[in-house]
Amino acid sequence: MSAIEKVNLKEILPNSGPSVDEVKKYLEKYTDENIVIKCGGSVLIDPKLFNLFISDIIIMKKLGLTPIIVHGGGKRINNQLKKLNITSTFIKGLRVTDKDTIKVVEEVLVEFNNEIVNSLKDKSCDSKSINTKENNIISVNPEREELGFVGTPTEINIDILNKIIGEMTVPVIAPMGLKDEQPFNINADTAAGAIAKKLKSRRLLLMTDIEGVLDKDKQLISEITPDIARKMIDEDIIKGGMIPKINTCIEAIHNGVKGVVIIDGRKSHSILFELFSDKGSGTLIRE
Repeated sequence: MSAIEKVNLKEILPNSGPSVDEVKKYLEKYTDENIVIKCGGSVLIDPKLFNLFISDIIIMKKLGLTPIIVHGGGKRINNQLKKLNITSTFIKGLRVTDKDTIKVVEEVLVEFNNEIVNSLKDKSCDSKSINTKENNIISVNPEREELGFVGTPTEINIDILNKIIGEMTVPVIAPMGLKDEQPFNINADTAAGAIAKKLKSRRLLLMTDIEGVLDKDKQLISEITPDIARKMIDEDIIKGGMIPKINTCIEAIHNGVKGVVIIDGRKSHSILFELFSDKGSGTLIRE
């Protein structure tokens, strides 16, 4: 029996989401597929959007998909650093992280990680924390000396991740890793990309607080290839914090991920519209 036959779509889908007919059209494509979803902290800091995100993850599970969540936390980290009078600087979109900053980063991300897990559990969706304090799966090397405790993933412990997925539980992963038991901050897009590559996931969704990739006239591009994306970086059309995001997309595609989508997490049910509608909800990057 197919996933479509097992569930009553009208009972599961939100009124403001994609139609039943659209969902039926795409559901078989994604059933039992790993979908890695990175949700930026700038999106999840809004209570309404946070609750919509939780709702979409639960709907995905009910429809037979396998969501793997990687969350950010930049705005929460910024707010806490400001409270503690710790100055934060960035180099090419990456936070410079000294010994005082890394303590705050870990504290904020672990707290946020547990908050997402508990919100899913409160809605009867089994979920498990993955962070530097519990079930860590990411080993790192330092990114660059000037960035301090910022890491690049070198290894993903796929056994822990597959065990959690096999238990029909949603993994919720904080973007941090360990080297010799020292925590390192990781760009959340980079962390999500490394996990998607290891899983060879069907889709990697990068939820952010922008529409997607914009052209030189600030118009949304619905689909581009990695080559065009690289050219846009060279021409300074894509810049700042979008550069590591796009580089993550390109690397993921070249390592077995079938498609990466940058979606606007400020829009209601953007995950569902991306997976289950003709128009999607952002910029699809694929060969």
